[in-house]
Amino acid sequence: MKTLVQCDFDGTITEEDTSFFLLDAFAQGDWRRLLQDYKAHKISVGEFNTKAFAMVKADKHTLLEAIKGKVKVRAGFHELVNYCLKEDFKLVIVSNGLDFYIEATLKDLGLENIEVHAAQASFHTEGMEVQYVGPDGKRLADGFKEAYTKSFLKLGYRVIYMGNGDSDVAPAKYAHHVFATGELLAYCRENNLNYKPFDNFIDVVRYIDLL
Repeated sequence: MKTLVQCDFDGTITEEDTSFFLLDAFAQGDWRRLLQDYKAHKISVGEFNTKAFAMVKADKHTLLEAIKGKVKVRAGFHELVNYCLKEDFKLVIVSNGLDFYIEATLKDLGLENIEVHAAQASFHTEGMEVQYVGPDGKRLADGFKEAYTKSFLKLGYRVIYMGNGDSDVAPAKYAHHVFATGELLAYCRENNLNYKPFDNFIDVVRYIDLL
């Protein structure tokens, strides 16, 4: 069976959440109230990001300048990329984060050829617009990550999933193998899901090699 590695970005590939850094620095409003609503499952992650980033009126260049040197990538990510190339595994980043900073971070790492599916951001003086587009080309209000997981499964892939957050729970349930950290790890432990914990991608490569 052909293998696909589906990997989250913020808090998984990176050590910290880039979107939270940008919202703290530039959002003109109480975005953390929205975050509380999301954490309490009152709104979807898509609704959270759409409303929170509408509070950001800075342009793309300003935001990218602000994160320069601030994005810390989890140890071993290059090793994971190289391992996937060697084993002919397809590596895809599917993130509720925003496309422009994910693509900029990958370019800085010399990894701009990695396939990315993320929130599409456009910049306006009255505030950013964020939208999620599923694998069928239609806008999604919720279920972005699992929509892609399901599409990969339909294409016949064995899916290895890597994530850290609450929004990774649903797609992880569909995957053949799960590597978890953060909130996803806590959920897997509490609900007796099959998973492997990880702190860095060197551990992940070692585990995958044993699958």
